[in-house]
Amino acid sequence: MRSRADAEAYVASVCFKHGPPRLLGIELEWTVHHAENPRKPLDPERLRQALGSHTPGSLAPESPNDGLPNGSALTLEPGGQIEISSAVHESMSALLESLTGDIAYVRELCDRAGLVLGTRGIDPWRPPRRLLPVARYAAMEHAFDRIGSGGKRMMCSTAGIQVCLDIGERERLGPRWAALHALGPVLTATFANSSTMLGGDTGWASARARSLLHTDPPRTRPAPITPDPAADWARHVLDVPVVCLRRDNGDWSTPNGISFAEWIGGSLEEAPTRDDLDYHLTTMFSPVRPRGYFEVRYLDAQEGDEWMLPAAALIALFRSETTVDKVIEETSAVADRWVDAARHGLADPELARAAEAVFDLACRCLEALPDSPAGLAERVAETVRRRLETARAAHEPSTAGGRREHHRPRIG
Repeated sequence: MRSRADAEAYVASVCFKHGPPRLLGIELEWTVHHAENPRKPLDPERLRQALGSHTPGSLAPESPNDGLPNGSALTLEPGGQIEISSAVHESMSALLESLTGDIAYVRELCDRAGLVLGTRGIDPWRPPRRLLPVARYAAMEHAFDRIGSGGKRMMCSTAGIQVCLDIGERERLGPRWAALHALGPVLTATFANSSTMLGGDTGWASARARSLLHTDPPRTRPAPITPDPAADWARHVLDVPVVCLRRDNGDWSTPNGISFAEWIGGSLEEAPTRDDLDYHLTTMFSPVRPRGYFEVRYLDAQEGDEWMLPAAALIALFRSETTVDKVIEETSAVADRWVDAARHGLADPELARAAEAVFDLACRCLEALPDSPAGLAERVAETVRRRLETARAAHEPSTAGGRREHHRPRIG
C-alpha cells in the first residue's frame, strides 16, 4: 500500500460487494454474570469451564473453539461477553430457528456452571474490566483511554444485536445505505434497553449507545450519508487513526493520532500492507459497518428471545426496494437524531411518531413474507405498541382529574 488512491479503491471494493440481496445473519452479545451474585466480577476460569470445547482461543489458547450445534460460532468480547454469530441463511425462519437452538444450548452450558446471560445492553452493576489478555484489546484500551471512559465501557460492559444484510445491487447502494442509517435513531430509541449502570439510573435510555458515540468519534459515530457511499467510506476509513500495530513483541499500541493515510505517507517506519488495511477495517465500529455486507450494529441486547423482533423487522424492511424508499420517507425528520434517541428513547415525540410509522410498515411486510414465522408480526406489533404506550404514559402530563389520556398506537 504505497498510495492513498490504491488504498481507497481497495476499501471500496472489499467493503461494498454488489449483488441480489439474499443472505442473512445475526450476531448476538450478552454480558455474563454469576447466578448467585450478578454484581460479582466474572471469573474467567468458571467461564472457560462452562464453555468447554467451545471456549475461544482468546481465553484458552489450547481450546479447539468448536462450533455450536446449529453452525453458529462462539466468540468472546474483551470483558468476557459471549457473542454468538449465526451461520448464513437465505430464509428468515431458518435463521431464527437455528440461532434460537444455539442460544438455548449456550444458556444450558452457562447454567450448569452457575452463570447466566445478561438481559441488558450494558452491564447494570459492574464497572468495566477487561478479562481477555489479548494484545489487540490492550492496544485499543490504551488508545481509547486517551479520549475518555466510553471506550473501555464499550469494550468490556456492552452487549448488542447485529443484523447482517446483503448490500444489494449497485444502483440501490445509496438508498439502502441511507435507509439503514436513517432507521438507526428510530430502532435505537424503540429497543433502548440500558438505562442502568453501576446500580444507578444514567439518565439515558441507552447508555450502550452513549458509550459507543463517545468512544472515539471518527471510529464509532455514523458514517456520512452521500450519493457515493463506497468512495466516501473509503476516504473516511483512511482518515481514522490506527489503533493497533501488530508486532511480535506483544505490544500493539500506536503513536497517538496517526491515520492510515499518514501511515501510507511514511509516518511509520514500515509501509503498510494490504493485510494491515484489512485489519484496520476491523477496528471501525460505526453503527452501520460495511464488510462486503451491511453489519447493522445499533441495537441494544434484549431480554429473552426479544432479540428476534428488531432483527426480523430489519430483515423485512430490506426485502423490497419500494419499502426501502418508504423507510427513508418515514424517517427523514429524525434521521440524524442519534443522541436524542440514546438519551430519550421513545419519550421523544418525533422519534415515537417515526417508530409508529416504521413498525406499522415492518409488520405489514412481515405478514406478507412467506418465510416469516407465524405470529411474529403480531409479536413485533404488540411489543412496539407496549413500549410506545409506556413511554407516553411516563411523560404525558396528567389531566385535571389526575388520570392520563392515551392514544392507542396503530402498530399492526
